[in-house]
Amino acid sequence: MERSEQLTAASGTGLERSCGPDGGDRIRLAAASRGIERIEARFHGNGFSPHRHDTYAIGITVSGVQTFKYRGASRFSLPGKVIVLHPDEVHDGAAGTEDGLVYRMIYLAPELVSDAGGDPAQPLPFVSGPVVGDAALRQALADILDDLAREPDDLLLDDALSRIAAGLRRNADATPSRTGAAARDAVLACKDYLDARLGDPVSSAELELVGGMDRYQLARHFRRVLGTSPHRYLVMRRLDRARRELQAGAGLADAAVAAGFSDQAHFTRHFRKTYGMTPGRWVALSRRT
Repeated sequence: MERSEQLTAASGTGLERSCGPDGGDRIRLAAASRGIERIEARFHGNGFSPHRHDTYAIGITVSGVQTFKYRGASRFSLPGKVIVLHPDEVHDGAAGTEDGLVYRMIYLAPELVSDAGGDPAQPLPFVSGPVVGDAALRQALADILDDLAREPDDLLLDDALSRIAAGLRRNADATPSRTGAAARDAVLACKDYLDARLGDPVSSAELELVGGMDRYQLARHFRRVLGTSPHRYLVMRRLDRARRELQAGAGLADAAVAAGFSDQAHFTRHFRKTYGMTPGRWVALSRRT
């Protein structure tokens, strides 16, 4: 039995044990590994309203029927299939039957996909069909999703990332022209600048100075290299910080201020657009055992 098949069997049993009066819905968060987020989600009915991430969301349907709307069409995935969602693409998520749904997912920064693919100048791979029947890609995912209680060691993680990047390239549509080294360096310099100023307002003029190009060129190159806009990248990093504050026990208002949002309402609005639920519901689901 492959490890991905073991994952399917084991997690299906876990779903039956977890079901209670509220259906056992929860989100299990694994320890982050070099910035790679890993989760297991269990839902009955609608799990997430429409939202979008600035990372690749790649995972395995473990049990149940996974349904979601993506790029204007209704999709579904069965156990063993791989889900590939491109950065900044709107999607929702739900269980397709009354039996509920379990899936495991990694959220992978676009620059990691480029680096692991061996040629950072290549544009980000775009897989237009989000449900993929690729056994090698499924196995690479299972290798780092098999045990969420432990952080994968460097050798395992590096090997899995290389195989995941290859799987994305293998299933991707035809790619556009390459990104020049100077443009990529400019984007990464602006990324570092934004990372260092999460609590501060950042203007387009500042990024022009950092990147050495005008704001419109930068916006185009930023999306090609990182899959999103500079503004959305900054919002997402603020949301990452706010989630860490919430996991540590901070209240919503304190987490919002610590992450650089103007107030709790501003924070909640962005959180819901990004994760498809309110921060209060996310906290409740992620704290369940």
